Amino acid sequence: QVQPVESGGGLVRPGDSLRLSCATSGFTLENYSIAWFRQAPGKEREGLSCMRGRQIFYAGSVKGRFTISKDTATKTVHLDMKGLNPGDTGVYYCAAYPGHLVMSACFQPEHMSYWGKGTPVTVSN
Repeated sequence: QVQPVESGGGLVRPGDSLRLSCATSGFTLENYSIAWFRQAPGKEREGLSCMRGRQIFYAGSVKGRFTISKDTATKTVHLDMKGLNPGDTGVYYCAAYPGHLVMSACFQPEHMSYWGKGTPVTVSN
């Protein structure tokens, strides 16, 4: 069974850093597209970063601040976030698709097949 499980969310102050993790099981990471999404209060879910094989893509809003990486041994995908600001507040989701999506599709929630339950991140003083 393919089931991503997110962890690492919490309450942080502006300027802080945070690492989110997505534990995966039931599939081979290299054969899937893995993406991180965020849903802010009252807003639609937006794609932040996508990894397909060795290729990595970032949304403009997080490029240079967020870094996606994977640990093949533990089958975990991480999202390292720095320079957090209140606009980064939301629930962060990890999603997977069985194949390599083109970049534009990887940022669209409707193309992802498997979702975690999300981990909340709040950036506030």
